Amino acid sequence: MTKADIVNEIAKSTGIDKASVLVTVESFMDAVKDSLAKNENVYLRGFGSFIVKKRAQKTARNISKNTTIIIPEHNIPAFKPAKTFVAQVKK
Repeated sequence: MTKADIVNEIAKSTGIDKASVLVTVESFMDAVKDSLAKNENVYLRGFGSFIVKKRAQKTARNISKNTTIIIPEHNIPAFKPAKTFVAQVKK
């Protein structure tokens, strides 16, 4: 399902025009991205959590040059679904 499909579904089920729904969906995504960029987690009860995970420093290899490189510690975004969400998908 794409963003356009989500906008169409919401517009169809609520009766709100697609342009307004698109602005709302994009604003939601921007708010989540901005929050995660500030190292703040986003909790949506019954749906899940968008969290910031810290990856530790590690040593890797550049195979083409046969050298080792150090990848520094960094943060990545992650999604952890709620238990009710997981149970609904499993059915």
